[in-house]
Amino acid sequence: MADDDLKLDEFSPEEGALPDIAGEEKSAGDLATVFDVPVAISAVLGRSSMSVAQLLQLSQGSVLELDRKVGEAIDIYVNNRLVARGEVVIVDDRLGVTMTEIIKDGDAQA
Repeated sequence: MADDDLKLDEFSPEEGALPDIAGEEKSAGDLATVFDVPVAISAVLGRSSMSVAQLLQLSQGSVLELDRKVGEAIDIYVNNRLVARGEVVIVDDRLGVTMTEIIKDGDAQA
């Protein structure tokens, strides 16, 4: 992990208040205009390369080998930009992702 990476436990802004550049605080309500902006979120477990012929041979139950080992962090992308790394978790019989590391601009290595 790079020195500039933030861990979630180090990131603790005041709840509901965002500091403005000028130093005055703004509330979450000030961001209402961006609440409906759609974003694409992807959690990438790993990658694999194969030919179209190999892809067409896949069926239900096929095993696909990825380029990562079990237990390695997954990459979390927002609008195709790496923003965090995390772990897969199971909560109430559903899969989820826990973010363990926030990636700051310039630190992303895809």
